[in-house]
Amino acid sequence: MVDAAQNFDIAKSVSHRFDFEGANKVRSRATRDRIFFAMLVFFSCFLLMFGRLVALGLEQQAVGKNTVAQGELASTRPDLVDRNGEILATDIKTASVFAEPNKIVDVEETIEGVLSVFPDLDADTLRARLSNKKSNFAWIKREITPRQQQAIHEKGIPGLDFLSENKRFYPAGSTASHILGLVNVDNAGIAGMEKFVDDTVLSEDDEQRAESQSTLGNGPIQLSIDLRVQHALRDELQKSMTKFKAMAAAGVVLDAKNGEVLGMASLPDFDPNNPVDVNKPDHLNRMTAGVYEMGSVFKTVTVAMALDSGSVHLNDSFDARKPIRVSGSTISDFHAKKKILSVPEVFVYSSNVGSAKMALKVGRENHQEFLRKAHLLERVQTELPESRLPVYPKGKRWTDLSTMTISFGHGVQVSPLQFTATAAALVNGGLYVKPTFLKRKHKLQDSERERIISDKTSAEVRYLMRLNAVKGSGKRSRVDGYLVGGKTGTAEKVIDGKYASNRLRNSYLAAFPIDDPQYVVLVMLDEPKGLKETYGYATAGVNTAPLAGAVIRRIGSILGVKPRFDEKTVSTVEASF
Repeated sequence: MVDAAQNFDIAKSVSHRFDFEGANKVRSRATRDRIFFAMLVFFSCFLLMFGRLVALGLEQQAVGKNTVAQGELASTRPDLVDRNGEILATDIKTASVFAEPNKIVDVEETIEGVLSVFPDLDADTLRARLSNKKSNFAWIKREITPRQQQAIHEKGIPGLDFLSENKRFYPAGSTASHILGLVNVDNAGIAGMEKFVDDTVLSEDDEQRAESQSTLGNGPIQLSIDLRVQHALRDELQKSMTKFKAMAAAGVVLDAKNGEVLGMASLPDFDPNNPVDVNKPDHLNRMTAGVYEMGSVFKTVTVAMALDSGSVHLNDSFDARKPIRVSGSTISDFHAKKKILSVPEVFVYSSNVGSAKMALKVGRENHQEFLRKAHLLERVQTELPESRLPVYPKGKRWTDLSTMTISFGHGVQVSPLQFTATAAALVNGGLYVKPTFLKRKHKLQDSERERIISDKTSAEVRYLMRLNAVKGSGKRSRVDGYLVGGKTGTAEKVIDGKYASNRLRNSYLAAFPIDDPQYVVLVMLDEPKGLKETYGYATAGVNTAPLAGAVIRRIGSILGVKPRFDEKTVSTVEASF
């Protein structure tokens, strides 16, 4: 019994030990599972954190690269459109290639690869840019073609990459280059209306920018020009420049009522898409950035001044039988009639002697005052930044001789657009309107018009201009269906301080329809040559007069001017003057 009891106790003790050990084994397994799970979670978190750190590093690198390039990228600009909504200038996306010098593996190999695509680049300049291992950004080539981008991409050169930026594109090419101007490689305006946009709607001055945007809006900038008129004007200028072998040509079409420029060109010009010729001296904008002695077209101003002053009347006459000799100078007529001339004859025969005596009758001080009132002694203010001050005698240097020579367009230099704006006032009823290259969005207010001559005087000027187109030097400017009035100007150029009779700058001022002028046209040819068909003559009557007629013939219908072919109607209109 004792042995049996002892065996039972031993068995019980063993059983308890096995139960305890089993329980410990179960608890150890659970602990290991928890430890393994904790390690797994920790490792997963570590991997997540490591991945995030790598991503942040790459992101920071990209941000750094973009930050460096951000200041170099071309800005976005508003479109420029003509008065009918035709696009004149717009932004397009283009690629530019850049390098990260600190990632360049082999500088010489990189240079070789780049020059194989861009042979115009300088190897030494590239070497200097790519050898700076402390730099992480350097431009290689801006505004490249898709084919060039593909060629660089296929070479797989380490350390080269691309950025997409804006490039200015001008669909009409050279057609309106002197009006539109151009931008630099950073897409910033540096001339013409492009510069105007930068100074207004893109201005860094918050107040200026807000004011401009309230006036011009946030969309495309609508210009006053009509692309069809612009093309016709430039085309006719080009034809005449070629025909008469002139060194330059220029012209403008101006709305006589509201001062809007419908078209303006100056040749030679340039292509703003590839402005390699823009800085050549003979490619300047002659219409606003040049000032010239306008010659006999200036007699339009003189006769308007004289008639409006009350000192001269249409039925007055002036003795033009002999030249005027004063202060060692002689004033004579090109085709002297050597007789007493009426005011209409002075204008039609373009008498320098008669014009000089007419101006003297008004008086030197009154002459100056009228030219100042007519905005001919100040810089013409338009949206274009390219403009020059007129040149004229100052103070006591303005003598009676100055008054006489200025009366027929010598001794004073003005810009052609400036003169055209004044001429528009002389025929539109006497109201001067500041010229503009922006389409007017409202009807002109009285404060935007300035009377410089009376309506009666304006009617007399229109009569004289029509008379000259019918019977005088402007005969070749006439266009069937349109009543054109005009005045020729043949100015001798100053060469080495002296007037050269064989170096001419010719012009023609026209208005149509002359009974109620809607548009004024001024065209110019610089040093045209005489032809067999002109019997060797190179004066304005045989070149710029027909040029103005050709322009009017093409743009009349475009501008909606209804032609009148009925002879009775034309005769009635002419008789009404």
